[in-house]
Amino acid sequence: MTALKDMPISFPGLFGDWEFNPDPIAIHIGHGIYWYGIILAIAMLAGLLLCMKQAKRFGLTEDNVLDMILWAVPCCIVGSRIYYVIFYLDLFRNADGSLDWGRIVAIWDGGLAIYGTVIVGILVAFIYTRVKKLKFGAMTDLCVMGLLLGQCIGRWANFINREAFGAETTLPWRMRLWTSATQYIEVHPTFFYESLWNLIGLLLILFVVSKGRRFDGENTCFYFLWYGLGRAWVEGLRTDSLYLFDWTFLGQPIRVSQALSVLLAVAAAALLFYNIKIKKHDAADLLVNQVALAAAAEDAAQTGESVEPAAEAPAQQETVPAPESAAAQAPEETKGEADHGDPH
Repeated sequence: MTALKDMPISFPGLFGDWEFNPDPIAIHIGHGIYWYGIILAIAMLAGLLLCMKQAKRFGLTEDNVLDMILWAVPCCIVGSRIYYVIFYLDLFRNADGSLDWGRIVAIWDGGLAIYGTVIVGILVAFIYTRVKKLKFGAMTDLCVMGLLLGQCIGRWANFINREAFGAETTLPWRMRLWTSATQYIEVHPTFFYESLWNLIGLLLILFVVSKGRRFDGENTCFYFLWYGLGRAWVEGLRTDSLYLFDWTFLGQPIRVSQALSVLLAVAAAALLFYNIKIKKHDAADLLVNQVALAAAAEDAAQTGESVEPAAEAPAQQETVPAPESAAAQAPEETKGEADHGDPH
């Protein structure tokens, strides 16, 4: 089911007859500058700024974040598109069955899959941390916060494009979309569900999970658990899911994102249980604590070097005459004063 992109959006259960009709094209120059791209750019920038601000909490630097993002952004866009095209390949074929490469690269029309972004992002982070000799878990713990913020903002691009909505509903917050000039549907605003879910997850990581981290990688596991549970629920409401070819489970087609979400959530829960309840972790193993310890040792070494010259001063003062000499001079000075008499 597809909604028309040039027809208004409304929420009749909340705002009555008020309608919102955003043009998918923000600036009509050449092919056009689409809101979809603008919102995704804002999402990436916001995620980047958050990661840069939080970098020190994980033993990393702003330069580490910037270096990796230069590789991650283009790779993740390509990975996200490839993931989407693979599972929607029939949409990108010509009448003769050949691939329409023009439509494949037209990402401004929508069609980016978040799990493609996540998979490629993890690969980039793994390679980068290997090359730079950084802890992979510390880097991903930082990056998932930026990812959640980016997802929270990025879902509103789906709103502008009238896509990623759910099944029909009569709930008060239902969203009305038009499928033709005379027909409309009232559906779950699943883009908003996921945006809100990601915002709550981000706040939990920022103010709860990060403050009590026991091992590098804990934020990452929590992200996959939290996002996996939320995405599995939201995906069950959507009508435009990617399906795993023609495979079925209990007579129902398998939704790719829903199945992957469940698997990731279960795996993340198992890793959290193992690392928290079974495996003992030393706080000193966290990268941030290792960096702090190294910095303290360096400061101590520098302080020691500056103190060494002062420590040599007493040795130089040993050439001062012994007390006996001073005592021997005292009577002579007294005698001299007696010879000259009282100055008065």
